[in-house]
Amino acid sequence: MAASVPNQPSHFLNKEESFMYDREGRYKMQDTMNAARIEYTEKGVMNLASRRCDIVKISMSGAILAILTQYNLPKQFYLDIPDARIKKVGCVLMKVFPNNTIEVRFLSLLTEKEMNKIFVYSTHPAHRNHVLDIRG
Repeated sequence: MAASVPNQPSHFLNKEESFMYDREGRYKMQDTMNAARIEYTEKGVMNLASRRCDIVKISMSGAILAILTQYNLPKQFYLDIPDARIKKVGCVLMKVFPNNTIEVRFLSLLTEKEMNKIFVYSTHPAHRNHVLDIRG
């Protein structure tokens, strides 16, 4: 029988969840500057709140968001990127930084096509030469 760690319940999911995220591939964050909107429910399911933010860095699996003012965010919310016409990207709040930025992780990976659309509409100088591919 395995020895249990004090103050931690011995449950098979504790090991599985940790193992799953440790094995997940890492994607490099790229600088960008896109307007976005955080949407979440307040007070149960009755009131949908929306807050403006900017995407500062993004990868296929997560992003760094700059928020304008400090407010309490839930652990899970949706991210909309209106310029690129990307709606309802499920996010999990990973870390809150003191300079009004947060790190989020996407619940599903963004595709290459979505990443290209984000870079096309980015105002960051590194993406000045990106063009929108309208084929297929």
